[in-house]
Amino acid sequence: MSDFAFYFSTGWHHIISRNALDHQLFILALTAIYLSANWKQAFVLATAFTIGHSLTLALSVYDITRFDTKWVEFFIPLTIIATAVSNLRLKDLTQPSLRINYPLGLVFGLIHGMGFANTLRFMLAKDQSIAIPLISFNIGLEVGQLIIVAFILLAGHIAVTRFKLNRKWWVRILSGIAIIIAVLMAKERWPL
Repeated sequence: MSDFAFYFSTGWHHIISRNALDHQLFILALTAIYLSANWKQAFVLATAFTIGHSLTLALSVYDITRFDTKWVEFFIPLTIIATAVSNLRLKDLTQPSLRINYPLGLVFGLIHGMGFANTLRFMLAKDQSIAIPLISFNIGLEVGQLIIVAFILLAGHIAVTRFKLNRKWWVRILSGIAIIIAVLMAKERWPL
């Protein structure tokens, strides 16, 4: 298997596997405010998350930064809670309001990247260039995220247009689910 295929698969599994519930919940919270008509904004948002994620991975692999894994794993559910609470605080769901999640995606992507940084650092050989592994890992991650985003947008479209669920209630339901599960994760991951 080539390096590209190996790291692409690793990135894909990093977001799609059963062990990736925290990342999937974060994507759910990030994109809960969007509907299928906003697919471009939602996809750009997923990319902002990937950029933040990959920046932290690169800094860690080059040994510029190191993070205590216990605290990172605790902070990841907090990013989910913060994003979901932000959704609940939105007064309306107009275009300017929807832009609030762009900085959240980028900044919280940095924290989520810390969660995998140590693993990626150990996977790389000492003399191995990080360009191909990092690019292919992030492409795999991005493809997986876009599939999750597409599923969330499709579910939202069905809930709001077919079942006539009020859009604000859709956002509240998804955000509430994300908060409940993330609170349980944070409690389980308390580092002290």
